[in-house]
Amino acid sequence: MHKADRFILWFDEINNLDVPLVGGKNASLGEMYQKLTKKGVNIPFGFAVTAHAYRYFLHEEALDAKIRAILKKTNPENARSLAQGGHEVRQALMAAELPPALRIAIIDAYRKLCRKYGSDVDVAVRSSATAEDLPDASFAGQQDTYLNIRGESALLESCKRCFASLFTNRAIHYRIDKGFDHFKVALSIGVQLMVRSDLSCSGVMFSIDTETGFKDVVLVNGIWGLGENIVQGRVNPDEFYIHKPTLMKGFRPILSKNLGDKKLKMVYSNEGSKETTKNIETSFAERSSYIISDEEALKLARWACVIESHYQRPMDMEWAKDGKTRQLFIVQARPETVQSQKDFSVLEEYRIVERKPILVTGKSVGSKIGQGRAQVIRHTADIGQFKDGNILVTEMTDPDWEPVMKKASGIITNRGGRTCHAAIISRELGIPCVVGTSNATEKIKPSQKVTISCAEGETGFVYDGYVRFKVVSHKLGSLKSPLTKVMLNLGNPEQAFESSFIPNDGVGLAREEFIINEYIRIHPKALLHYHELKDQEVKKQIDALTIGFKDKKQFFIEKLAQGVAMIAAAFYPKEVIVRMSDFKSNEYANLIGGHLFEPKEDNPMIGWRGASRYYAKNYKEAFALECIALKKVRDEMGLVNLKIMIPFCRTVEEGKKVMGELGKHGLKRGKNHLEVYVMCEIPSNVILAEQFAELFDGFSIGSNDLTQLTLGLDRDSELVSHIYDERNEAVKVLIASVINKAKSHKRKIGICGEAASIPAFTEFLVQHHIDSVSVAPEAALRTRVTVLNAEEKLRHS
Repeated sequence: MHKADRFILWFDEINNLDVPLVGGKNASLGEMYQKLTKKGVNIPFGFAVTAHAYRYFLHEEALDAKIRAILKKTNPENARSLAQGGHEVRQALMAAELPPALRIAIIDAYRKLCRKYGSDVDVAVRSSATAEDLPDASFAGQQDTYLNIRGESALLESCKRCFASLFTNRAIHYRIDKGFDHFKVALSIGVQLMVRSDLSCSGVMFSIDTETGFKDVVLVNGIWGLGENIVQGRVNPDEFYIHKPTLMKGFRPILSKNLGDKKLKMVYSNEGSKETTKNIETSFAERSSYIISDEEALKLARWACVIESHYQRPMDMEWAKDGKTRQLFIVQARPETVQSQKDFSVLEEYRIVERKPILVTGKSVGSKIGQGRAQVIRHTADIGQFKDGNILVTEMTDPDWEPVMKKASGIITNRGGRTCHAAIISRELGIPCVVGTSNATEKIKPSQKVTISCAEGETGFVYDGYVRFKVVSHKLGSLKSPLTKVMLNLGNPEQAFESSFIPNDGVGLAREEFIINEYIRIHPKALLHYHELKDQEVKKQIDALTIGFKDKKQFFIEKLAQGVAMIAAAFYPKEVIVRMSDFKSNEYANLIGGHLFEPKEDNPMIGWRGASRYYAKNYKEAFALECIALKKVRDEMGLVNLKIMIPFCRTVEEGKKVMGELGKHGLKRGKNHLEVYVMCEIPSNVILAEQFAELFDGFSIGSNDLTQLTLGLDRDSELVSHIYDERNEAVKVLIASVINKAKSHKRKIGICGEAASIPAFTEFLVQHHIDSVSVAPEAALRTRVTVLNAEEKLRHS
């Protein structure tokens, strides 16, 4: 009998060409069972009840005309009418009997499965629509799945329920919305050996980042018990990100893993009710541990790569672990239909369309426009009152404010310049910020609607009310690449994937401080000396953050490694220069337990910071944790595009001591292509550039500190902010000098300070043949254009 005329087709006799016969889900399972099990991917065996069987059921029971009549009187845009019509169709299908020939075919197939795996074997019964899981349409989840189905009568009942689920309310509405004819879409059913994940765990997996469309990662999510809870979004799952390019080279690149709360798990119900599964609460031990080991996460990711390679497109997969055999299985795979369809060749630019009364002005940070209700907060004690999406208005910020800064749609401060904390963090978060307004907390009223515009040059405007603006899209394909590299400054790993789509030559400055402050939050020495701590409140806070880490210092190493790895992976194989930690002592003191280990300094800005910490007797053990984390990223994850940069290195002798500490922990310059750079942000770095060039592979000019120390002012003081200017002739002389010295010693030299994004200053840098400029992501496109124009001028001068 021809395949098209059969009621039952087994997985080992169907493939991707059989979507019209068995639907997308079953065709994919058959394809994988035939082609990928030999490549090590475990697929549970089973059979498909075909679309021909579904049509035979409708015809034999005279259901076609009945359904058409019900749908004809149903208005899909009216919720009540849609609900009534859907209910009537499903009732009609459930009331009908399966034709004898079809019943016998399903029972015979089930008995064959039982002979292979044991009597009354438990199976999963899954719907598979013939138009489901097409690359440009997502029918996934619109039809039903039934788990722990055991016995012939239960199977037949589940098959009817699957047929009826083709007419759920959402499925009816979706087909009408997408222009699919109800009767050109048929339903097949997959009957698959049940993986006993009720005794273990299950989840979903994507071979693409679901938020940004970044294609070089696998995202694995998982929960305890059966997988329906994760598919339905009932449970907050564990999450793993794995980097595909280095995974397939044999490395272990788990870029990130986050513990979900996993409060519920779905298990078998053996209580005699119609329901075959039930939800129960998880134990504390289950909630506080990962559902799979690192090795299992890597195995799943390898399978995702194999599946994606076979289908030649990003894939959305479901996996399960059998609690009896401890084996992993792929139970579904379909094309990913959201991010893979996005156009990444376009970038957006914000422009004001109208003007309204100006409330305050200050220095603009970034180039975006934001709107929301103002929320004036004067003290950190009140930050818990902040509402998501509001505009934060305050005196100034420090690292304690970062939790609410992440929730804000914009930030306005009275004090500070473009290199203050509020400015740096808002750049990393990608939100507009206006700093140094002097009186925003007085001029802006609580809950007042405001618009922040950073799209009008160096001055930032705060308008009364919501001002109309537009976003202009730029096609990136026509943009040329300049000779001077245009790199990015990044600190927030969560922005790395998104930022990677901006035309760039890598990352010129990846800051550790954001990762330490947001992901770790604990002073490294408080972790190293955890058992000696007397402060019980500090220990309690540490315990809450380090669940699952018996060795507390491993928490610091893992979290720092993962944060840095996310950035390195996003731009792989382009160069990513990671600056070792450069907190000042007062900022370190703000970390949990920090006050127990940090001195009080009158002027931390020029105190114990940067390189001077790394070799110090009372801090080098903490610096060792940073070294171990970065070595892990390079050696274990294979991200050798990661380079290291040393900040605030005052003397050549200090540089030698730091290189010695790096070497002690396996970060030896030149080994495995490791390059070590130094920040050029102190006049001594310029004056002795030839000697620093003997020690380091390159320089990165930190114009913020270099300007401060050259002009002898506090860059955070609004009293002298009118003097602070990177374009001051003294600063420019030093920068021109160090570029020349670096070039003469064949050392790379770039700039990562705020000055790099000021057009006139960018032109100055290009004229002196700097190798690279590194800017905030939102400034990258316009800086690229500025560099191209400057290079063109240089050629014709």
